[in-house]
Amino acid sequence: MAKSAAEIAQAGYAHPEVLVDTQWVADHGGDPKVKIVEVDVDTAAYDTGHVKGAIGLDWRKDLQARPIRDLLPKQELEALLSSKGISNEDTVVAYGDNNNWFAAWFVWNLKYYGHPDVRLMNGGRKKWQDEGRELVTGAPAVKPASYKAGQPNKAIRALRDEVFAQLGKAGAVLVDVRSPKEFSGELLAPENLPQEGAQRGGHIPGAANIPWAQAVREDGTFKPADELKALYQGKGVTPDKAVIAYCRIGERSSHTWFVLTYLLGYPNVRNYDGSWTEWGSLIAAPIER
Repeated sequence: MAKSAAEIAQAGYAHPEVLVDTQWVADHGGDPKVKIVEVDVDTAAYDTGHVKGAIGLDWRKDLQARPIRDLLPKQELEALLSSKGISNEDTVVAYGDNNNWFAAWFVWNLKYYGHPDVRLMNGGRKKWQDEGRELVTGAPAVKPASYKAGQPNKAIRALRDEVFAQLGKAGAVLVDVRSPKEFSGELLAPENLPQEGAQRGGHIPGAANIPWAQAVREDGTFKPADELKALYQGKGVTPDKAVIAYCRIGERSSHTWFVLTYLLGYPNVRNYDGSWTEWGSLIAAPIER
């Protein structure tokens, strides 16, 4: 077994099956029941080179409802995945840039609609490139499939009224996964991204600031479970609480949702995908700075 696969197995995760290493992806790229999907922050990255056989999805154009701001409706997700040759029986493995920001968001989307077997490539695009693995520019030939999504799993998503309902409750905790400067209100967005999206800076009252990047190592892979437990539980984010994670638009908080749900096995974690873009523009919503 390759070292990275052994590391996943020995990391103490509650659900190690949701992670695969780069060698696993290289070995299974030709498996007709495995679909590799790349979803990047930089929507041009896929065309510059990607894992052989990987399907590219644009998080802006492919994975958002129009004209309202929302997740894809059930029928539109079915049409999209069918057109990309993905079926309900397939193992879907997602990866992307920025240590899997939008890849984790895609995993959360698929779990919201009940896909049984969806995984992340540990380390994402960065680790694949750092290991000098092959990148190709040609898109794979796709044979359309028939995908049927399940009913939305509302237990993993928080809407704004549900966030309001959690404020100040002893058995609940909010996790703001943005950078300290975003949390303080100094910035409205990550430093390398446009300053747009919310009318006010700051954070939701009572939220713990645990930046998403603290969950990964320098090579982009996830830290072992004991380190993750110390990180989150040290800030009061314990498995007995109802946890809601948020960021600016919901993708970084999907990464933290993935960590808490699958790597640590927390039973009640929701992603507030409205996040700061919504909360920071709501009339009369409470804000701390």
